[in-house]
Amino acid sequence: MKRIRIFISSVQSEFATERAILSEYIRRDALLGKFFETFLFEDVPANEASPQQVYLGEVEISDIYLGLYGNKYGYEDAEGVSPTEREYDRAAELHKTRLIFIKSLDEENRHPKETALIKKVECDIVRKTFVDVEGLRTSVYASLVRYLEEKEYIRWQPFDAAFDTNATLEDLDEDKMHEFIVMARAKRNFPLAENSSPKKLLTHLSLMDEKGRISNSAVLLFGKRPQKFFITSEVKCVQFFGNVVEKPLPSYQICRGTLFDMIDQATAFVIDRVDLAVGTRAEGKTASVPTDYELPPDAVKEAIVNAVAHRDYTSNGSVQVMLFRNRLEVWNPGQLPYGLTVSKLLEPHKSLPANPLIADPLFWTGYVDKVGTGTEDIVNLCKDKGLKTPEYHQEEDFRVVIWRKNQEKRPSEGLSKGPSKGLSRDQVSTMLNQKWEKIELMIRMLESASSATDLRAVMGMNNATKFKNNYLNPLIELGVVEMTQPDSPNSPTQRYRLTEAGKELLEDK
Repeated sequence: MKRIRIFISSVQSEFATERAILSEYIRRDALLGKFFETFLFEDVPANEASPQQVYLGEVEISDIYLGLYGNKYGYEDAEGVSPTEREYDRAAELHKTRLIFIKSLDEENRHPKETALIKKVECDIVRKTFVDVEGLRTSVYASLVRYLEEKEYIRWQPFDAAFDTNATLEDLDEDKMHEFIVMARAKRNFPLAENSSPKKLLTHLSLMDEKGRISNSAVLLFGKRPQKFFITSEVKCVQFFGNVVEKPLPSYQICRGTLFDMIDQATAFVIDRVDLAVGTRAEGKTASVPTDYELPPDAVKEAIVNAVAHRDYTSNGSVQVMLFRNRLEVWNPGQLPYGLTVSKLLEPHKSLPANPLIADPLFWTGYVDKVGTGTEDIVNLCKDKGLKTPEYHQEEDFRVVIWRKNQEKRPSEGLSKGPSKGLSRDQVSTMLNQKWEKIELMIRMLESASSATDLRAVMGMNNATKFKNNYLNPLIELGVVEMTQPDSPNSPTQRYRLTEAGKELLEDK
């Protein structure tokens, strides 16, 4: 099969880095590399031909003219015309496919002739804007895949760029798109104005084509009901009492909605169920009370974001977030990109998103970092917390393991059951990983039989599962607390009281 030749324009230094990165990316991409080859003027060996003959000759034999325009107009010939404009004119004259990408930064400093060239281009064809090389690469990727489809080199598209749903603008949430622009402008200086129309936003993000078709990515990112179109796009969250998958399950939640919704819901599921140390106002520099989560929230969120952004959306599986007593595991159906190994995730590596059109909006809103540091960040955040080094596993699915702190054993494992005579306040505090003052609040109330709801109120805890796992159940196992109806543990009239050993512990000085 004849390879499709792309002439990457602009020999000016303004885009030297971008041109080299684009050429390398196209050559190495698993899909694009099968169909396209690129030409850079710098690759031409020394010869007797004039530069103008070389670049215009290459335009003539290339199938696609890819132009990068910015603020500089560049070298001008005797007639005051730059090579870039000469190239564009020849491509237009020969009716070549022209893909134009314009950098939208510091436009007030743009050369007048460059402004005139851009206006000429805008009158001829649809062009894309970009801010950085990652945004440029994403837009070029989408444009080249669309070219292959239109020319029927391929009759399918990568999931994120495909139009499988027949969704329309009516299926998307305009408020969520507006919120996206506001957040993206605040986080990454997104170039579109806050009052930009949904159509303009989707076109800018390459989520809508010239025919008005809505991509799969647009539905997942901004859909009113994404799971109506993609049932398995949900995130399943589950908590286990121990360190293995077994019932009963303290908590189970299926997160649905947009990708942003699912990430936020799944992150909250984990953070609400890990230990939280609460200090005093005296310990902090502000009026707020300092808090310290057992797991670093940023590491938890990064693991979940990576799973959602890089999963295989053609799989019937879903992302799974599983919280065990000693660890957090985040699974996603998918494989690492070719050339990327588990060991490389622990060191600086290239960003190779499995779904570029999904990763790009997540980048603009600050959910992901495009320089390939996410997996390293998880490791560093956990190490800074004094946790065991996280692990990455590539098996049938991809799995991240984040180890919890001091959770290798349940508080009472290794202790004999029954009355806990001889246990000191310090020992009980250590076993529950809590300060005695906090435990004493509950124990004093248990001098008279009390319900779990009343006990939680005294402790100031809203989460019933977390309260039982971290306080009530361990104290029962230690023989400090007992049920009034041990044969009916789930009775609505169940109450709890101190044992004789618990009373002795309370009286201990």
